[in-house]
Amino acid sequence: MAAVNNAVDVVQAVLVWLSQQRWYVSTSEVYSQTNIPPEGQGSDQTTLSWSNVGIAALLLGFNVILSVWLGLGLSTSLIIAALRCVGQLTLLGMILKQIFLTENPIYIFGMTLVLGVLAAFEVSYWRAKRQFPGMFMGALVSIMASALLVALFGNAYSLNMDPAYTAVKFIPTIGMLFGNCMIGVSIGMSSVMDMLDTQRGRVEVMLGFGASRWEVIRPVVVDALRAALLPTITNMGITGLISIPGVMTGWILGGADVLQAARYQQIILFMISAATASSTLIAVIFCASVLVDRVPVLRLDRIRTAGTESALSKAGIESSMSRAPSRLALLRATCRPKSELYLSRNASSVSSSPTACNEEDLQTTGSLTMLDSRLSGLEQVAMTGRSPSSLTPLLRSREQL
Repeated sequence: MAAVNNAVDVVQAVLVWLSQQRWYVSTSEVYSQTNIPPEGQGSDQTTLSWSNVGIAALLLGFNVILSVWLGLGLSTSLIIAALRCVGQLTLLGMILKQIFLTENPIYIFGMTLVLGVLAAFEVSYWRAKRQFPGMFMGALVSIMASALLVALFGNAYSLNMDPAYTAVKFIPTIGMLFGNCMIGVSIGMSSVMDMLDTQRGRVEVMLGFGASRWEVIRPVVVDALRAALLPTITNMGITGLISIPGVMTGWILGGADVLQAARYQQIILFMISAATASSTLIAVIFCASVLVDRVPVLRLDRIRTAGTESALSKAGIESSMSRAPSRLALLRATCRPKSELYLSRNASSVSSSPTACNEEDLQTTGSLTMLDSRLSGLEQVAMTGRSPSSLTPLLRSREQL
């Protein structure tokens, strides 16, 4: 009975809080905090109609003619992209027009959640060529957490918005942060998968000589971060030198003071840089930790090509492949040579643990390593759709070992 009373009290408290919220504010109140004149009140502002959009769309005719003339095969994709652009931006404008007139955080953060989920889907499914387990949740958490914290801090202390989630500035700002975080996370995760795949030999050697999980993934994380952050750093370095940035252009076209527009652009660029760096760091560490497990063992078997399944699973041999890494890790733990770094870190336990093994165990370890390498290569071949019949003798040898 007490639990029911507590639940009722919570519901009543929520209803009271909702009744105290200001659901809508006037347009003049919204724009008084932004220094941007409302529609039709700017000094040089003119009202644009659909005829203006249609005239600009005529310029796409050159692209269509060029595609048909050279046989590029892009005319249909170009037309569909243009129609999507018009429809999506129109729908977004209609939604934002209503959201900008509210101060209720439910609407504002609900819109933020929708944008974050779409960004994570773009990274994990629509843009990714290869995927791994938990990729969507890793991208969602890294993008949402970084962009949300940076946007709230920047709006409150740099843009002087009160409250910090005032929709007229919070939604456009966090939208820009989501877009840049999405690019950084996508590049970072792809770089981690590519480097672990191409450098599997070096990773296996490090694991074989006692390197810890962090010692193995640290150089991969560093290289992936460098590749992901380079576009952001380059863009920040050339801003204002060759072209006027988009945010500054929008403010100028909206009738704002040019120096105010320049300062706003600087603030946005610094926020983008911080959000991209933090979200990419979280994403690449998560990706590397999934592909190098706690044992630690390199788990490239967790990577799959987007939209396809490995032919190994269709052949019914995934159980044998899944047992191979753990058995090999057990042999490594008892038979692999210990590096100086490993010995210094585990000096107290080395005397009680075996540091060498007999000749038969060494031969078994070498055979397992060779077979795992060949099986991994054949798995990549099988993923292309070819017959995995050549795996049968190798799996039989693997089971005997």
